Amino acid sequence: MTDKQDTVTGLLLAAGGGRRLGGRPKALLEHRGRPLVEHAVGVLRAAGCTRVHVVLGARAAVVRERARLEGCVLVDNPEWEQGMGSSLRAGLDSLAGTPATAALVSLVDQPGIGPEAVARVLAAYTDEESLVSAAYDGVRGHPVLFGAAHWTGIAATATGDRGARTYLKAHEEAITLVECGDVAEAYDIDTEGDLSHLE
Repeated sequence: MTDKQDTVTGLLLAAGGGRRLGGRPKALLEHRGRPLVEHAVGVLRAAGCTRVHVVLGARAAVVRERARLEGCVLVDNPEWEQGMGSSLRAGLDSLAGTPATAALVSLVDQPGIGPEAVARVLAAYTDEESLVSAAYDGVRGHPVLFGAAHWTGIAATATGDRGARTYLKAHEEAITLVECGDVAEAYDIDTEGDLSHLE
């Protein structure tokens, strides 16, 4: 396990402005008494990621002030309003020159996905060619793990809110699906109604 901890970096996308939540940044939504971004970092760490990079965007200064993110590499995405694709590119760029051979990507607004699911995806990592995705009843979801061999291709196609979707669709046969539906729920916190999922 140690080699995976050393070479797989957790990459948390937490830049969204919460447009459908009245402009409340998702990173700052409260969950169990703390900002959601802090909870999400804790999940990555509990799953076995010793290195975590966090991509911030909307109200990044306030997030830095309020959330305890010690030990994380904080990456500012000035283009966060362009969507998740820009955050994914910024996050992958931040891994250049580090020992990382894979990025385990999770989203800040999915608190129903805990350490068990993330650890399963991490366990499926083999090398820089790895492409691994959590699945929920057979349907691909998050988190996803991208070996370094795929980063350039993903960055080239990550636009708008599609993230890595285009790249993954083109490389479907290479993806290892890891079923997580028994240990996690893959809902997003997107609208006012979704806030009921937060504690």
